[in-house]
Amino acid sequence: MSVTPLAAHSNTQQPAPAFRGRIGRDERSGHYAVPRRYRLHLTTACADGLRIAVAHSLLGLDDVCPATFLPAIPDCADGGRAALRPLYDASVHRYAGPALAPVLSDDWSGRIVSTHAPDITRDLARRFGGCRLELYPCGAESEIEAVERMCAQDIEEAAQAAGAAGVERAERDEALGTLLRALGALDRWLDGREYLIRDQITAADVELWVTLVQLDTVHRHHLDAAAVQRVAAHATLWAYARRLAAHPAFGAHLDLDAISRRHHARCRGLEDAGAAVQILDWAAHAAAGTGTRAQVERP
Repeated sequence: MSVTPLAAHSNTQQPAPAFRGRIGRDERSGHYAVPRRYRLHLTTACADGLRIAVAHSLLGLDDVCPATFLPAIPDCADGGRAALRPLYDASVHRYAGPALAPVLSDDWSGRIVSTHAPDITRDLARRFGGCRLELYPCGAESEIEAVERMCAQDIEEAAQAAGAAGVERAERDEALGTLLRALGALDRWLDGREYLIRDQITAADVELWVTLVQLDTVHRHHLDAAAVQRVAAHATLWAYARRLAAHPAFGAHLDLDAISRRHHARCRGLEDAGAAVQILDWAAHAAAGTGTRAQVERP
C-alpha cells in the first residue's frame, strides 16, 4: 500500500542526540541483544518517552527490557535528572550537559547505549519484538519515515509556529495553514481505514497518536479558540485517536496530569493563554487499569 499523501517532506534539522549506540545481532555490535541486559528510563510526560512506552507495551517487553518511569518535572537546575546523572557520568568523562530522558542503558556496564528515541524504538522492535507485533513491517520503513517527518514538521512545528507570541500574524497564519492541510490529508487518508498504513498497528500509528495527544494537550494552549475549532473539525482523524486511546498499550501510559505539569513548568505567559477546552476527553477514552509500568516514581 502506498502512502502518497504522506510523502514528500524534507528532513527536520534537530540537534544530534548525545548517544547513538545500537543493539545489534551479535557480539561484534558491542551491544548485542540479550534479554534483561538493557533498561529504559522514561517519562511519559514528554512525547519521546510516551512513544517508547507505548511501543514497549505493544511489544510486551516488560520482562525482556524493564522500564523505570521518571517524574514529569526534571529535578536539576540545568533541566536534567539526578537519577540519570550516574549513567551519563559513567558514559562520558566529565560530561557537562544535562542528564536527559529517554535513556536506554546497559545494566552490564552501567553505561548509556542510546538517548535517540527513534533508534531505541526500532531496536526494541527488531531485536526483541519477536512475533508479537510487527511495528516495522517489511517494506513499510519509507512510509513510517514519511509519517514521522509529517508529524514533526507539518503538525508539531507548524502548531508551535501558529501559536508563537511575538511573531507576525502572516507567519502564524501560514503555519496554521500548514497544520490544517496536514490534518486534512490525514483525515481523508484514514476515511475507511482503522490504522494508518497497514491492517494492524504499526510504528506509524504510535507516532501519529502521540503527535495528536501533544497537539490537544500541549500545542492547543498556544492557539486561539477559532484555530482549535478548525483543528477539531477533522472528525475521522480524532475518532482514530480516540480508538487508539482505548487500547491498553496506548491509554495506560496517558498521564494527562504529568503532561500538564511538564507543559506549564516550561511554558507560561501569552503563549500559554490559548483555547481552554480540549478536543478529546482523553481520560474518558483511555483504557482502564494501571498499565504495565515496571516502576513509577512520583515527584
